[in-house]
Amino acid sequence: MTLAISGTTGITLAGQFDSASTFGFKNRIINGGMVIDQRNAGASVTPINLQYTLDRWGSFVGAASKYTIQQNAGSVTPPVGFINYLGATSTSAYSVAATDVFGIYQVIEGYNTADLAWGTANAKAVTLSFQVYSSLTGNFGGAIRNSANTRSYPFLFNVPTANTWTTISVTILGDTSGTWLTNNSNGVKITFSLGTGSTYSGTANAWAGAEYYSATGAVSVVGTNGATFYITGVQLEKGSTATSFDFRSYGTELALCQRYYQSYSAGFVIDTSSAFQTFPLPVSMRTTPTVTGTSVGAGYTIANNTNTSLAHYQTARTQGSGLLTAEL
Repeated sequence: MTLAISGTTGITLAGQFDSASTFGFKNRIINGGMVIDQRNAGASVTPINLQYTLDRWGSFVGAASKYTIQQNAGSVTPPVGFINYLGATSTSAYSVAATDVFGIYQVIEGYNTADLAWGTANAKAVTLSFQVYSSLTGNFGGAIRNSANTRSYPFLFNVPTANTWTTISVTILGDTSGTWLTNNSNGVKITFSLGTGSTYSGTANAWAGAEYYSATGAVSVVGTNGATFYITGVQLEKGSTATSFDFRSYGTELALCQRYYQSYSAGFVIDTSSAFQTFPLPVSMRTTPTVTGTSVGAGYTIANNTNTSLAHYQTARTQGSGLLTAEL
């Protein structure tokens, strides 16, 4: 597209102003630069199945205690332009069973992928790009799935050199079949495999009516004791070409994460009289959150909370703090 502006001096601007990723919410991944870690503040964790680690990044764990996750694990130098990465480290040499799945994943809310029109004849192509660093080499795997796990697109990507950041780009044709939710529920699910058994591995680079988490033949990170898999700069964008990573301000990235998870600290009751207090949340959450109290005194009760405010009832001199979770 060429834009011409008439005036005393003619100005002509040439470029792809109408390209799919030029405007709007280009990167559908939240915390793709791995900068937000509200839960663990950089500490290493040994996740259980479906546990979230860095914000928006969950874990598949086919058997307990086979790998750890840590922001900036191993303290290697991130790729140029980045200061953080998610690091997975194998803690044993585990032989993956047929039905095992190990990996990290992100579920993208349906509102953020509705314009892709997947499940229709107008389905749009997307490109997944990221930077990866591993102590292993070869073909690694991942997959994209729908909410019902009835549509999957397994893919492979190659890491040719150990312990070197490698830029990866995978273009995926939009799926014209299946049901892809376009509300505040699971829209598109992305997995990077750390080891997937044959039951959940499928043919690479093709849509399938099955539940796959990786492509057949992928490297198993959990199969080698001490193996590492580091990743950052994860971007999913509309179109068939990877563009530069969409760096958002820290405040914006944090607010996007807080839609799904945030902590709170409630106030005091000054005397022994009861009080009912309501205070607004800094970010409207995806849905009414699950409330977990981590420091709740006697006489403190959570009541009538919504996705925009938290209400609590107190009958004694006390305070409360805790966690609000509205993950997908």
